[in-house]
Amino acid sequence: MSLKQRLAKQPILLAPGVYDALTGLIAEQSGAEAVYLSGASIAYTRFGRPDIGLVSMSEVADTIAAVRDRIELPIIVDADNGFGNALNVQRTVRIFERMGANALQLEDQTLPKRCGHLDGKTLVSKSEMAGKIRAACDTRTSEDTLIIGRTDAIAVEGFEAALDRAEAYVEAGADMLFIEAPQSLEQMREAVSRFASRVPLMANMVEGGKTPIVNAAGLEDLGFSFVIFPGGIVRAIASTAYDYYSNLIENGSNEAFRERMFDFAGLNSVIGTPELLAKGKKYDEEGN
Repeated sequence: MSLKQRLAKQPILLAPGVYDALTGLIAEQSGAEAVYLSGASIAYTRFGRPDIGLVSMSEVADTIAAVRDRIELPIIVDADNGFGNALNVQRTVRIFERMGANALQLEDQTLPKRCGHLDGKTLVSKSEMAGKIRAACDTRTSEDTLIIGRTDAIAVEGFEAALDRAEAYVEAGADMLFIEAPQSLEQMREAVSRFASRVPLMANMVEGGKTPIVNAAGLEDLGFSFVIFPGGIVRAIASTAYDYYSNLIENGSNEAFRERMFDFAGLNSVIGTPELLAKGKKYDEEGN
């Protein structure tokens, strides 16, 4: 089943955020149907920096390739603003699709962009963004590769302007809409009322962000087709890391933390070390 076909079905599709092959693998093993490769989470984990446009296109492409090499799930990729103009968007689409992305999310922020739940965002014009979406649609090699049109206009131009931009992005060919950071359930309902009968709508749940937190079932009831929890894994790991390092430095060993971590064999089981070594041994034996 393609991602497009799955989005047309119930229940709502939930995609956990991932930032590398290990988190992608664990999400897959945990039963996820798709994963969302978060640009913010790449910035957090690779650089220890905020989501303010520091991650390059090639760094995201390398991450897509590593995740795709390890999992079979659909990968929805945060492609920021396409990393430039319409021609940059086309290059981004070509490379990300080749690396294994099943959907690319493009936003209407200027360079450098920033997290949708941070203040101080600025936008390109509606017409420029519509052109980027057309460029992306013209470039993809498969109709099953989805182009997601995201607008950050609520925080900059207001809710009505965000709806107007979303309308233009649908007309430009976006396969899904992502109206970022609605500030109330009423705004969420209004967006659904206007667009859900025409294209799938995406919701973004950020703990401590600007949008009310609603669980997947509640979002489905509202009319959303897709929900991401992009940075939750990083916030969970960062909290655990503080506890882990504090315990280790205080106690001089991990013994008091053993129940909260995999041991050596446990992690090797997760990542498939015995199976991989057995495969390598088989090829060695066949060569003799």
